[in-house]
Amino acid sequence: MEFYELQLVILVFVCAAWLLIDNRLSNARSPRESISSAAGQAVWRLTRQYLVVYAIVMGADWLQGPYVYSLYREQYAFPERLVALLFVTGFISAGLTAPLVGAWADQHGRKRLCLVFCVTYASACLCIMVPWLPVLLFGRLLGGISTSILYSAFESWLVSSSNALGFSQSDLSTVLGRATLVNGFVASGAGIFSNQLVEFTGSFASPFVASGLLLCLAWMVIRGTWSENYGAQDNMAKAGSDVLQLKRLGQAWRIVYNDPKLLVLGLTQTCFEGSMYLFVFLWVPSLQESSSSSNLPLGYIFSCFMISMMLGSLLYTTIISFFAASSASSSATSGPSTRDEPLVLHAKLSSLVCAVSALTFAITIVHNDEHVRFWAFCAFEAYVGMYYPVQGMLRGTLISNEHRATLSSLFRVPLNIFVVVSLLTGVSSARYMVLTASACMLGFSSLMTGAIVVRGLDQPSSIPK
Repeated sequence: MEFYELQLVILVFVCAAWLLIDNRLSNARSPRESISSAAGQAVWRLTRQYLVVYAIVMGADWLQGPYVYSLYREQYAFPERLVALLFVTGFISAGLTAPLVGAWADQHGRKRLCLVFCVTYASACLCIMVPWLPVLLFGRLLGGISTSILYSAFESWLVSSSNALGFSQSDLSTVLGRATLVNGFVASGAGIFSNQLVEFTGSFASPFVASGLLLCLAWMVIRGTWSENYGAQDNMAKAGSDVLQLKRLGQAWRIVYNDPKLLVLGLTQTCFEGSMYLFVFLWVPSLQESSSSSNLPLGYIFSCFMISMMLGSLLYTTIISFFAASSASSSATSGPSTRDEPLVLHAKLSSLVCAVSALTFAITIVHNDEHVRFWAFCAFEAYVGMYYPVQGMLRGTLISNEHRATLSSLFRVPLNIFVVVSLLTGVSSARYMVLTASACMLGFSSLMTGAIVVRGLDQPSSIPK
């Protein structure tokens, strides 16, 4: 068995064992009566509605993951600078439209924007089938818009729906953790499926066809099962004439500017997700540089990364479950705490995630060994699995509902600027410089989170509802 196939088998075994143990511990901790209660049924119903759609749309996104670079570089034979231009176009599109997408979602409905996502992303898949630069650039524009919707409207819909149903912080944390776990399952399966699909068709474009079909399915499921929710609706009539949502964006910016915790939250999103997007562009040439083989099994490697992300999600749920059990026993003996302990824990986890991610990038800079780089990248993906539920919980609690999608999208503007500037440096030729910059920014984000967010939450405070 080849090295990467063996690592995939090992990771799958570890993940399956952890899932089994975690499931048994969860059953032991949770009384069965709660599952049949009205609140338990509401949690399960919303969880099912969200996770089904989330699995489909993330599956459509992950199918494209392993082969975006290879399609442009190898099948279409574009020079690397042109490939970077295509990537940059997508990020510029996402950066320019992110604030508008968030404001439109809050004003006109999160469900409606999620339906728009299915249309725009499926159209982007069609464009990528045409190896003509103007069409490919238009596809990247649509892909950027779609990415802005994917990482703002869907989470905003979930958080708003959970608040409307009166979910507790632990309920929301559980749903977000399960979403990341499902994302890992879907992504690892998508990696294997896309690998087999490319081998069967002999074309790097075939996963994009499958992605478009999944997006059509997602449109039907969202339309049939989701209800609509909004941000603040008291200014809907006034906002109707403000197409560019400048007044709403100004309000959102003032909220962020006056709250240091939200500023650091945006900084963390810029540093971590910016590094993550650059990682998508860097991992293939990084492993190829240190490998003696000219034909790496990209689909299997991608699946290893996704299983690692699942392990990170499982680590998150284990930590949260242990903390919840400890808090319950502590409150039973000494009374309820006046501090917002779950948020403090998530802020500390956010700082830890950034610090260890910086360390993984540093390892790939120092070591040129293929296997060391591979495992460092796996470790980074594990912390990606922790990052999403941690940041989702912080955003869902610290950001008020009426501006949730707007602020989540506003945070993506500096993120996309960071990625665009990095890509314009040439990335591949300046790979070590980009990795070094990412490691430094992640380390800085970790320090700022500890100094401002943890300290700010680790005292009596008012949390937006």
